[in-house]
Amino acid sequence: MASGSPTISSDAVTRKFAELHAAGRRALVPYITAGHPDDARTVDLIAGLEAAGADAIELGLPFSDPMADGPVIQASSQMALERGMNFDRLLDIASRARASIPLILFSYLNPVLAAGDDALTRAAQAGLSGLLLTDLPVGADPALEARLAAGPLAFIRLVAPTTPAERMKEIADHGSGFVYLISRLGVTGVRDDIAADLPATVQRLRDATTLPVCVGFGVSGPEQAAAVARIADGVVVGSAIVRAAGESVAEATRLTASLRDAIDRA
Repeated sequence: MASGSPTISSDAVTRKFAELHAAGRRALVPYITAGHPDDARTVDLIAGLEAAGADAIELGLPFSDPMADGPVIQASSQMALERGMNFDRLLDIASRARASIPLILFSYLNPVLAAGDDALTRAAQAGLSGLLLTDLPVGADPALEARLAAGPLAFIRLVAPTTPAERMKEIADHGSGFVYLISRLGVTGVRDDIAADLPATVQRLRDATTLPVCVGFGVSGPEQAAAVARIADGVVVGSAIVRAAGESVAEATRLTASLRDAIDRA
């Protein structure tokens, strides 16, 4: 069980993006899988990514039925599950990491529900400040969504590129922290380019909300990160970071530093 870390409020996400906006900078948000390659190296990885310039980190909770995950993240999740990763161990990792940047719990709904009614309170006590659920669309369970939104973590919502403008506004109005725009349909994974219609999609979302817009799914290298940074408030990089972490913490840190440099030069 996690213990010993101060509670981090959901305001940490809002404050971070306000600081970046004031400085004219764009956020770099790496995704990592809790327990991959193992618990100790996940703690080291959080520290390494923060030192390399990450502004927030999505800490993924492995799930046995990962519908939205591509092969790289699926493999990392399976490895972590085989080693016993669960909600409480993720909280222990977050507590031990003692990050000074926002940590965002990235999960499917079932593991969070299974962790009990106090799951989000315990997550905040462990040092997490955001929640992103991949399989709870706006309107699916209004009572549950209201409870999550009223909790101690920023409730970050996902928007697909095919979402109509009116629906974009509805989704953003039911979230906080930032909006995560999926850059293309399908599962996560490394891509060689960004979608041609991404600038127009980002603009439609900007017209629908005042929340910061972060773009992920398929962003894997410095050139893509820079291209996204020119049109969005933040860049999310998942599979490429997870793949590098499978080689070593140093390799994931090196990749993060190169992404940071490219974003700052964009």
